[in-house]
Amino acid sequence: MLSTYIAVVIKVFFLMTPFFALSMFLSYTANYTLAHKRKTAIKTSMAVVAITLLIYWFGEYLFMVLGITIDAFRIGAGIVLLLTAIALVNGPTGSNAKKVAEDDAQDITVVPLAMPTTVGPGTIGALLVMGADGGSITLRAVISLGIVSAICLLAVVLLMAEQLERLLKRNGIQILSKVTGLMLAALAAQIIFDGIKNFLIK
Repeated sequence: MLSTYIAVVIKVFFLMTPFFALSMFLSYTANYTLAHKRKTAIKTSMAVVAITLLIYWFGEYLFMVLGITIDAFRIGAGIVLLLTAIALVNGPTGSNAKKVAEDDAQDITVVPLAMPTTVGPGTIGALLVMGADGGSITLRAVISLGIVSAICLLAVVLLMAEQLERLLKRNGIQILSKVTGLMLAALAAQIIFDGIKNFLIK
């Protein structure tokens, strides 16, 4: 169970593209005070917890309603995750973020910070696959704890946004985002491979 927990923490942390989220967070909150930034980081993290757990626990019912097989969704989710990874490696722009940041009265915690910046299509797809794989209540509880722990790590990253920006500089954050993209590309390839392999075996 410990190895499962650690694997989920690492997997979900990278799925949420933390350094890309950090870059977008800095752009969206450029005009905020330090207290406002920290409040936004906490609210965003809480929104991410709610969204991810809902997807993980209840997303599998979408399969039954829509009549989609888990392997078909693995392939689809893997492709979407791969596109997300490619976007990260190519360097997504933050122009829209700066535009939103001009309006301090706008609540950006759920949209766009929680979704789609942190919980994007690739993350949603991977969580749906994890939930549909099932398992005992104990295993699902361990996985849920791993998801929450990964989000806590993300919250620390966002809370330390200004310190990390001074330490890493913008170029450093962009480099880390590209490394995250490469990790996601590998994860996407594995998800696609598993879906194709299971489909061919059947």
